[in-house]
Amino acid sequence: MKNPVYTFEKLKFASFEFTCCEGCQLQLANREASLAEFFGLLDVRTFREISSEKHDDYDVAFVEGSISRSDEIERLLAIRRQAKTLVAFGTCACFGGVNSLKNRYPIEKCIAEVYDGQPVESLPVRKISDIVKVDLSIPGCPVAKKEVERIVVSLVTGSLATLPKYPVCVECKEQLNTCLFDLGEICLGPITRAGCDAVCTTGKTPCLGCRGPADDINFPAFLELVEKRGLSRRDLKEKLGFYNAFEAYPCP
Repeated sequence: MKNPVYTFEKLKFASFEFTCCEGCQLQLANREASLAEFFGLLDVRTFREISSEKHDDYDVAFVEGSISRSDEIERLLAIRRQAKTLVAFGTCACFGGVNSLKNRYPIEKCIAEVYDGQPVESLPVRKISDIVKVDLSIPGCPVAKKEVERIVVSLVTGSLATLPKYPVCVECKEQLNTCLFDLGEICLGPITRAGCDAVCTTGKTPCLGCRGPADDINFPAFLELVEKRGLSRRDLKEKLGFYNAFEAYPCP
């Protein structure tokens, strides 16, 4: 008996960048053994990092970066009108990211500091979902390549695309790491969504929460942990605000 042959229709895929470093797109285009097979699932219509061709017909749009100019708003609205599925791709798109740090200061002061007073348009940073409906979010700074590939396969096959619900601590323990709280560090691993394989904490760098809150986190208990360890509440506020991913969990 012959093995069944499975067929699928390639996904008309486009990738776009806004205010960002484009590191998430580069992560997806990183040349590994699986790259050719992965892009074999896709009909790439627009993806500046891998092709100079540009086409306006696509079904799925991956959007990297936050929104910080009026022309970006118009461009994003046009992408949303075309795309059947719009994916916020990376921490900047999902939460505002590092770019949102400028929201703490007057826009005029930021322009004067960065552009030396040149007439540059710059608006307060907003995440993608502040402007348009987002069908799926893939957080990370940068995104995890394996996770993105898994989700793209789910989109191609029509299966459910999901993110881990548990915190980074689960993956950190799987790596047999020493808890950074035991080393006197504030780490956001207990409240941050897993999916990164605890890459930062395995390298002895505290988690800064680039993947945003895990499901059903106990934030009061986390604050109590920081207090019991005698760690700085000011440092905690700085870490929570670094990616703008925990705006729903203010630190008093």
